Amino acid sequence: MTFRLVLALLLGGLIGLEREQHNHPAGFRTHILVCLGACLIMLLSVYGFGEFANEPSVRLDPARLAAQVITGIGFLGAGTIVFNGSSISGLTTAASLWVVAAIGLAAGAGFYFAAVVTTLFVLISLWVLNKVEKKWMGGKRAHTVTVEMCDRPGNLASVSSILADKGADIKKVSIRQLSPAEEDGGTVLVTMLVRLARPEAIVPAAESLRRLEGVSSVSFE
Repeated sequence: MTFRLVLALLLGGLIGLEREQHNHPAGFRTHILVCLGACLIMLLSVYGFGEFANEPSVRLDPARLAAQVITGIGFLGAGTIVFNGSSISGLTTAASLWVVAAIGLAAGAGFYFAAVVTTLFVLISLWVLNKVEKKWMGGKRAHTVTVEMCDRPGNLASVSSILADKGADIKKVSIRQLSPAEEDGGTVLVTMLVRLARPEAIVPAAESLRRLEGVSSVSFE
């Protein structure tokens, strides 16, 4: 039992370490606790009710507690998912918590080989495939650009031109009047949904927009 708990601690810690290095909400300790808790529940399911096995009216099912772990881990996963405007973050961390619970159950049940192999596959998915995704699929990530600026002719075209120069593909534009239009045209809030070919272009694009005449604030999400 001690070996299984230690194995769950190590396997959950490996996955949690990767999440911690990338500053995700559920990190090193959270993954360890989830994996350890799942392992303990599995051990309890297998060995904790042995004294009741010979009772005539008792039917034991070691899978019942394990099934509740898989569904119950959802409340932790939901806490890591954040909806921000047009984007959703935290899905990968929620999935890692779910699979860490499954690894803990496997370690608790004595499926050492399956637990270790699954941990290796998870680490490959989080480390290797993450780099592949950033390199080849970065353009599919949508960002919300918010620009507060003076409502003057040509300002919106200048903003669009700067984003286009940085490789941004504008998908949606909305304009909201912040202050009444007077002689200077007033102030408007422009919100754009864009897709950047290169994630590292966010900072140069924000800097170029900030220097644009009439722009008072810029934000990328």
